[in-house]
Amino acid sequence: MLDRRCETIEVALDGIQDGASIMVSGFGDAGRPNYLLKGMIDKGVKDLHVISNNAGNGFTGLAMLFRLGMISKLTCSFPRGDLGAEITRWVREGSLTVEVNPQGTMAERIRAAGCGIPAFYTPTAYGTKLAEGKETREFNGVGYVLETALHADYALVHADKADRWGNLTYKNLSRNFSPLMAMAADVSIIEADEIVELGALEPNTIVTPGVCVNRLIQCRPVAENEWGVAA
Repeated sequence: MLDRRCETIEVALDGIQDGASIMVSGFGDAGRPNYLLKGMIDKGVKDLHVISNNAGNGFTGLAMLFRLGMISKLTCSFPRGDLGAEITRWVREGSLTVEVNPQGTMAERIRAAGCGIPAFYTPTAYGTKLAEGKETREFNGVGYVLETALHADYALVHADKADRWGNLTYKNLSRNFSPLMAMAADVSIIEADEIVELGALEPNTIVTPGVCVNRLIQCRPVAENEWGVAA
């Protein structure tokens, strides 16, 4: 019987190795898969390429992976925030590489990967530093930049509700990049606030179908004192 539930966080994160590329859902803290991120810290992998809207905040969640030196490359749309000064310092020191994308472009790059589209043209960033080194073309008198699909080895995604087949629903803003990332990785790992019985989800409310999900685990809140480093 099809069942994507994992009994432990170790099973859910099995196979993730040093150097992996990982998409992390979340818009700020909304929809951030903190339970999975805490599992990544416990796993101790390093040299990760993280694809996320931003770098996280404070001393919890994604920000802690940066503070612990687990991430060597960040692809994002907003590299500033609480970690702005640290991000700048790590880039200057050479321990971190940052690739900045306009937010809509990043979302479309992820969606393209999930849909099997290798590249697309967009007018966003044409004529700016972000377009330097990229192919450009003109269509109907408007300049466009060629952007490639953005794929990852793994996606770590937070959902509101899930059933054992991996069908997912999201709550309000926490949806953000989650459906796109679940489509664009080789292995999509989902933490859900609630895992319900099969058939309990209204079909019309399902955003991510189970075919896009590989592993599923019931999440729990992670207390601030569990992250290992105090502010």
